[in-house]
Amino acid sequence: MSISRRELLKLGTGTAAALLAGVKPLRGMMPYLADERIPIGLQLYSVREDCEKDLPGVLEQVAKMGYEGVEFAGYYNRSAAELRDLLQKNGLKCCGTHISLDVLKGDELKKTIEFNKTIGNPYLIVAWMPETYAESLDTVKEVAQVYNDIAAQLEAHDMWVGYHAHGGDFKKIDGEFAWDLFFANTSDRVCMQMDLGNCIDAGGDPIASLKRFPGRSRTVHLKESGGPATAVVGEGDVNWPEVFEVCETIGGTQWYIVEHERPAGTPLGNVAKCLQLLKKMGK
Repeated sequence: MSISRRELLKLGTGTAAALLAGVKPLRGMMPYLADERIPIGLQLYSVREDCEKDLPGVLEQVAKMGYEGVEFAGYYNRSAAELRDLLQKNGLKCCGTHISLDVLKGDELKKTIEFNKTIGNPYLIVAWMPETYAESLDTVKEVAQVYNDIAAQLEAHDMWVGYHAHGGDFKKIDGEFAWDLFFANTSDRVCMQMDLGNCIDAGGDPIASLKRFPGRSRTVHLKESGGPATAVVGEGDVNWPEVFEVCETIGGTQWYIVEHERPAGTPLGNVAKCLQLLKKMGK
């Protein structure tokens, strides 16, 4: 494991001294520092029309590009066993799935757990919630408790519930973003799936949120903000070095997940370019 001077300063004198002396730190001394490269997956919503036409072909192309995993947003009428076999055939892992909150409640939860166990996915990410959840601090807390209850049920299965950022999550309630209030009232087992582009475009501060909730960002959506209409990851206004530093020190990030939604270019061409530029940035 390599570690920069800046990272050493963040760890404190005891842990830093142990690292410099070649002593492996005790468990818990540096719980969030990534000691291995974080793999890169693709949110298949980026290429959804291609997936509808030829899911096996898309997965083959995505793997050849160099992506290591995919996050689903729909299953294209495939069974869990079929998806598992397609992933295995292409050497891909499932790094998440975007689903509705409804399939994590009541009798549906058991079905959702079994489906995702089959495809090898531990991250059950709610893709979107109506903005009504953010009407007040009380409504935020009410919904947060629903996620806490789901998280507690998933723990025995070594699975995680999470919530994905959209623009409406960055309205303010008494001076604070609804997004931050939601995660302030959820347990550590509720993943904060930051979407950098969505957050910035809505006036949020993704870096501040990532820092405020250390260890909560197990998967992060890499989406560009600003720049020309053709901008892919690395060609806009996102401060990528700062994002990577936070994710790889205190974020607890296990997967970077590319998502690209701009209409310019072709979907498969765009996500290929995203990955190429990430590799140029050392990822």
